Amino acid sequence: MLTHVFAALLVLTVIGFFIGRRRALASVNGQAYRLHSRPAYHASFVAAWVGIPASLLILTWIALQGPLLDRIVMATLPPSFVMEKTAGELSLVLSQIKSVAGGTAFGNPDPLILESGDRLRNWREIAQLSMFVSAIVLAMLGAVIAQSRISPEFRARQAVERILDGLMIACAVVAILTTLGIVLSLLLEAIRFFRWVSPLEFLLGLNWEPQIAMRADQASAGGAFGAIPVFLGTFLIALIAMAVAIPIGLLSAIYLTEYASNRFRAVIKPMLEILAGIPTVVYGFFAVLVVAPALRTFGEAVGIPIAPNSALAAGAVMGIMIIPFISSLSDDAINAVPRSMRDGSLALGATKGETIIRVLLPAALPGIMGGILLAVSRAIGETMIVVMAAGIIASLTLNPLQPVTTVTVQIVTLLIGDTEFDNPKTLAAFALGLMLFLSTLVLNIIAMRIVQRYREQYE
Repeated sequence: MLTHVFAALLVLTVIGFFIGRRRALASVNGQAYRLHSRPAYHASFVAAWVGIPASLLILTWIALQGPLLDRIVMATLPPSFVMEKTAGELSLVLSQIKSVAGGTAFGNPDPLILESGDRLRNWREIAQLSMFVSAIVLAMLGAVIAQSRISPEFRARQAVERILDGLMIACAVVAILTTLGIVLSLLLEAIRFFRWVSPLEFLLGLNWEPQIAMRADQASAGGAFGAIPVFLGTFLIALIAMAVAIPIGLLSAIYLTEYASNRFRAVIKPMLEILAGIPTVVYGFFAVLVVAPALRTFGEAVGIPIAPNSALAAGAVMGIMIIPFISSLSDDAINAVPRSMRDGSLALGATKGETIIRVLLPAALPGIMGGILLAVSRAIGETMIVVMAAGIIASLTLNPLQPVTTVTVQIVTLLIGDTEFDNPKTLAAFALGLMLFLSTLVLNIIAMRIVQRYREQYE
């Protein structure tokens, strides 16, 4: 139904565009020069009034329909059926009702749940039909209102620009609210976690075993939530990745910008950027099937034991993956340095190498730092390569030849399957996410300070 609603709305918007243009030309007997704004602005004004209000109605309807129907269907259950059930049990009942309504129920559900599922299905159909009718009526009402305002003196261009300004402001507000929502969700769930586990234990603990036993007499009944091994593994793999990516990416950018011919650059630069489009699972297979065995064979040849899963294998492959981020952005930054700075340095007697080191790189440092920061964020947030090449065991070690894990891998591990956010094992994922967010924020602030200092110096 939703596809049909948007398709119908798109058709009405296109029709409104042509009707608005025709109405504008008809108001001046086809003499477009007598209009204050071009006919296309009048047409766009009508199309905006047809499409935007109806689209907002649909999005609002979609956001509210699910929770409202869930509340209503749960309110129709007999009090004797829900009185002694916990919140988790009520959530399970609602899931069963939704499964029945969606036609995916398994087993033999309770007759009351079957009845509620059928009722929910009928209400969904009524709600979707009501949404379709309401959107179409609102779109047609918008077309009537917009057409009534069309006249030779109507400032359609200014009206369309105000609408576009409003849309851009709305998009910016949505982005800000989304960021705030992410931060608040992490913060609130992390506070719940710290009610179970001391922040000092989490931040300073050296053992990460987030296991909650089923029985109190089990050895791991209390769990261990010391996050230092997890963050140490993240730092180690990211450091190895950056040690591979920064020299190769920066030197390749310098070569392509200052030394390579145009023909060679036209071939090599797209080939480097292809690396950014390869799926991470392919890099993971490459790390497991090629890099890790090669490292282990080399270690055996020189007498150094290397684990089958190691931070070195994961970091090296991750470094190859993020080379395009550094290379491409550094290339653009170096090319953006004014030619006069190059020529002035060479005119003063500096060699090409001295010009690159003392003039081009400092002047291009804001762009280069932006590329490095993007690469660091990509390395810290990578999961698939680490799972396949480094493992999921949190080890307190700085040895790159041993298996380690990262924050993102642990977050995925903790949230796999049907989980309830009522125990520290699950809530630990939010605490890790909050710490990762704060760490990335600190890196961003440091990079911005570096960029600002050099930008002030070279502007």
